[in-house]
Amino acid sequence: QVQLVDSGGGSVQAGGSLRLTCAVSGFEYIYYCMSWFRQAPGKEREGVAGISTGGGPYYADSVKDRFTISRDNAKNTLYLQMDSLKPEDTARYYCTADSGSCYQGTWANPNRYNYWGQGTQVTVSS
Repeated sequence: QVQLVDSGGGSVQAGGSLRLTCAVSGFEYIYYCMSWFRQAPGKEREGVAGISTGGGPYYADSVKDRFTISRDNAKNTLYLQMDSLKPEDTARYYCTADSGSCYQGTWANPNRYNYWGQGTQVTVSS
């Protein structure tokens, strides 16, 4: 059974940091494109960062130089280190997985992903 379990969200002040974790089970993690998406109330789901063994990392322009995506293939775990957080980063963050590599033109398309975590809430106050 495929499972993606997101954790690590919380409430921080602007300028603070959080580290999100996604624990993966039930598939050959090493062969998958893994990404983080986020969705704020009233907004569309947005690709934040993506990484695969064969491609990436890729980042949304809004988070470049502040967020870092990484993966530990031995532990089947995906991470998102978020620094210099801003109020506009407030959203629910989701871990996602799709077979194959991440590519520049497609990693941020939510329709390509088969598996999603339950999400973890990040709230940044000014």
